[in-house]
Amino acid sequence: MDTTPLGPTAFRAPAVLLSGAVDYDMYRDFRRQLGAAADREIVVVELTTLGGDPEVARMMGEDIRFNSAMDPDRRFVFLGKAAIYSAGTTFMSFFARPNRYLTCGTRLMIHERKMNKQLQIEGPLTTCIASVTATLNEIQCSIAIQNEGFSNLIQGSDVTLDEVLEKAPSNWYLEAEEAKRRGLIEAVI
Repeated sequence: MDTTPLGPTAFRAPAVLLSGAVDYDMYRDFRRQLGAAADREIVVVELTTLGGDPEVARMMGEDIRFNSAMDPDRRFVFLGKAAIYSAGTTFMSFFARPNRYLTCGTRLMIHERKMNKQLQIEGPLTTCIASVTATLNEIQCSIAIQNEGFSNLIQGSDVTLDEVLEKAPSNWYLEAEEAKRRGLIEAVI
């Protein structure tokens, strides 16, 4: 895979332009644009988002990972503009570190997954245990998925998993230049 730093001209006409909430509508638009870029050697994916569904971000990311593995002669590049929050940062983590770029002044926001669920315990005691166990399993699985994403994000940087786990619960914001200094991205353009 080519990891040569790209100049600003590589970003003039991104193949994939996405903005707004990371949701199933964005995913459909992403897949359509990605398919239309099948003949491009360098596929720049430009994103601005205040966040959204982390599982949709993972689906989009897996498409990037899959396409990168299936066609190693093509280069898939992330360009974040203005705000890359939450699910947007999750999506960015699927791009190889040398293929991550942010525009000047862009902010990344890293946080833990959130859950909003009420657990009502009612009925025979054995089914009560099953309900509680199912919720606990859901939480533990979500934490494991979250931490896999954090590990992908920090690979090749000087950010440690312990640092992310300490700062993520209170929403960790990083300006583009700080993300570059810490090694989370290749460059600020």
